[in-house]
Amino acid sequence: MSQPPFVHLHCHTDYSLLDGACEISQLMKLVAEQKMPAVAMTDHGNLFGAVEFYNAAKAAGVHPVIGCEVYVTQQDHKTKNESNRYNHLVLLCENQEGYKNLTNLVSTGFLDGFYYKPRIDKDLLAKHSKGIVALSACLRGDVNEALLSDRYDEGRRLAHEYRDIFGPENFFLEIQDHGLDQDRIVLPLVHQLSRESGIPLVATNDSHYLHQDDALAQEVLVCINTGKTLSDEARMKFSSPAFYMKSREEMMKLFGDVEYALDRTWQIAQRCQVKLEKVKEPFPKFEVPGKHTLDSYFAYVSMQGFEKRRVRLEAQARAGRLKHPLEKYSQRLDDEIRMIQQMKFSGYFLIVWDFIRHAKSKGIPVGPGRGSAAGSLVAYALGITDVDPLEYDLLFERFLNPERISMPDIDIDFCTHRRGEVIQYVTEKYGREYVAQIITFGTLGARAAIKDVGRVLDMQFGEVEKLTKLVPGMPLNIKLKEAFEVEPEFNSLRKKDPNIDKLLNIATSLEGMARNAGVHAAGVVISSTPLKELVPLYKTNRDEIVTQFDMMGLEKLNLLKMDFLGLTTLTIIHEAQALIKQGHGVDIVIEDVPLDDPKTCPWPRPSRSSLPASYRRAAERLCSRRRSWPCGCTGWTWGLGRFDHAVGFLHFNPVFISRMV
Repeated sequence: MSQPPFVHLHCHTDYSLLDGACEISQLMKLVAEQKMPAVAMTDHGNLFGAVEFYNAAKAAGVHPVIGCEVYVTQQDHKTKNESNRYNHLVLLCENQEGYKNLTNLVSTGFLDGFYYKPRIDKDLLAKHSKGIVALSACLRGDVNEALLSDRYDEGRRLAHEYRDIFGPENFFLEIQDHGLDQDRIVLPLVHQLSRESGIPLVATNDSHYLHQDDALAQEVLVCINTGKTLSDEARMKFSSPAFYMKSREEMMKLFGDVEYALDRTWQIAQRCQVKLEKVKEPFPKFEVPGKHTLDSYFAYVSMQGFEKRRVRLEAQARAGRLKHPLEKYSQRLDDEIRMIQQMKFSGYFLIVWDFIRHAKSKGIPVGPGRGSAAGSLVAYALGITDVDPLEYDLLFERFLNPERISMPDIDIDFCTHRRGEVIQYVTEKYGREYVAQIITFGTLGARAAIKDVGRVLDMQFGEVEKLTKLVPGMPLNIKLKEAFEVEPEFNSLRKKDPNIDKLLNIATSLEGMARNAGVHAAGVVISSTPLKELVPLYKTNRDEIVTQFDMMGLEKLNLLKMDFLGLTTLTIIHEAQALIKQGHGVDIVIEDVPLDDPKTCPWPRPSRSSLPASYRRAAERLCSRRRSWPCGCTGWTWGLGRFDHAVGFLHFNPVFISRMV
């Protein structure tokens, strides 16, 4: 008879920011290698990595258990003072109701209970306990804390309280052994409590990193978080190198006398059956007038918009400058309307049309359109874009294709100074509970990893800076392992100095891990259901409410995301128009400015360049003619390419380049 598997139910990925060092793809690789059928994600206070974790587990053939190690206050979660201490508690989602409840709890922790940590209280737990399996957590759990401080009766009371909150089948006492002195005290008391109360035991390991030899890297990660160095004796640290993903064999050595506590991990994991399914109705309700349906109103405003555009098109036709006959425009418009209706995207176009119309009515500069959306005649008719797709032979199928159904994605540029007004309009129209900005995660890149690890190891600034400058500037986001292959100086230095070798090894293991959470520069999500019921929410230190899932996670769930881009160029153009009007009494209509005016741009002609519109690429070609470059040239080479708005700058660049060589 085969042995039941052991499953890790207490695991911190790198989304336990600068604390957990279990990068998700590597975690799945290790779990698969150890032939573990499932694994849980229990990050501190958040569900940041839930979608990535879920999809990575499914791809690896591993059963995902979504959970969180929450912070539970002793008083009301809204009481924000030092006396309102908190303890840890592990919550696992058993079913869809449990997932919704956990989503609500972690959102409330950030939105209402944040005080150093995102906190909830036991009243909230009682209201949102259904579908959740709870574990008593680590030494910071309040049951263990009471037992450790010789308050056995209090520990028993707390255990019974949790059993009452979650139900007798849904609360378990965790037993952990990391070789700590506190473990020697707590373990026999937890066993005693289990015997007396009937609350079952479950064996876990508080896993913060993958392998035992990753302990130092995790210590460095914590030092990066706290601003400390390894030489600081007062720093926060783990007292044992045992907080890793142990195998069943290693766990058996610790808990062989209670093997059933190991077997129970798989039983619990099998109970946890949550699916992160796509949202069926991603678009918020758009109110249409009279007896119109979404489809009929969409067709109506598209036709009305085209009639406004027709005036300009007819003028071009009379002047002999219209590339295609108007009949072709009408046919294409009909075809696009039918296709959009067939793909059930009428509501999407109406939503975008509405807030762009509002922006223009308020005098907020809006961009002419970018990306594949410029291939849509409907978008042109609605005023979403100002680019005639037939004039430039742009394909609608690049934007929407019935054979490759995916959410439409229209990026819209707004004046930098007034972009917030558009977001505010959308928020007020659809409701604050239905609109949020989107989170983004900063990661430890190659250079940042070297700098941070070097600081933690107390290495000289100049020495660390020298290593940082060895990382090639191109390609962008180069990995350290690639940099070591490209730049032989790395291997030379690490052979000479063991401290450099140590730094680079740690930096390589930490590279790519999530470092901090921020707000996406442009992304906004709009939902048909209160977002708190679909995704967990997060509040920034500026009180901005954002989703806990990033852009890619929201796409996986089929939620409607839009990019409200703030473009400085639009602001400059708008201000220039105002100055021209003020100084010369002339109204400049940007749409009427020709794109082939020889006085405006004399250089980029087919006879002079194979890429007439791309100064940047031309700059790169100039640079590639040189066989060798002085140290640090990458930065200024890239800088030259950024001056692509300066007319004729390439005439001066060869001189500049010659001075640098």
